Amino acid sequence: MRYEELTDQVRTRARLPDRRSAERAVRATLETLAERIPGGLAAHLAAQLPAEAAEPVLRVTASGRGSPEERAYRRDHGERFGLTGFAGRIAWRTERTEEEALREASAFFEVLDAAVDPELMEKVYGVLPHDIRALLPEARADVDARDDGPTGGAGSADRETQ
Repeated sequence: MRYEELTDQVRTRARLPDRRSAERAVRATLETLAERIPGGLAAHLAAQLPAEAAEPVLRVTASGRGSPEERAYRRDHGERFGLTGFAGRIAWRTERTEEEALREASAFFEVLDAAVDPELMEKVYGVLPHDIRALLPEARADVDARDDGPTGGAGSADRETQ
């Protein structure tokens, strides 16, 4: 998918007024997602994105902030924060409310889910905590609900602690 197509789809789904707002939402969501997931997984995601969308992911994964131990942990696990932190970071980056940030992130995940290899998206979504997975496209969320059902799916307990 071309970058223009990705941003146009996010603009339409999130009901944003213009391409610039959509680009800001895409960049903010990708930066926040890259902070939350392991660095190697973020790099794999970046490899499947158009260059303009990959840049914020690669910038986050190359960040040298924090101690060597903190950087190693982020590389292997990503930062730990839930939906409130996810929404707050996107809202701060886009200068929008947290409610708007969540709507825009949800629209972005719908577009991303269709644009990237399904196996990679399962890995990305698998490392996210349950509350952030609530932003997933409805079809993906339905699969997650079955996995987290009464008997619990393979790996559901592991995902809950992420």
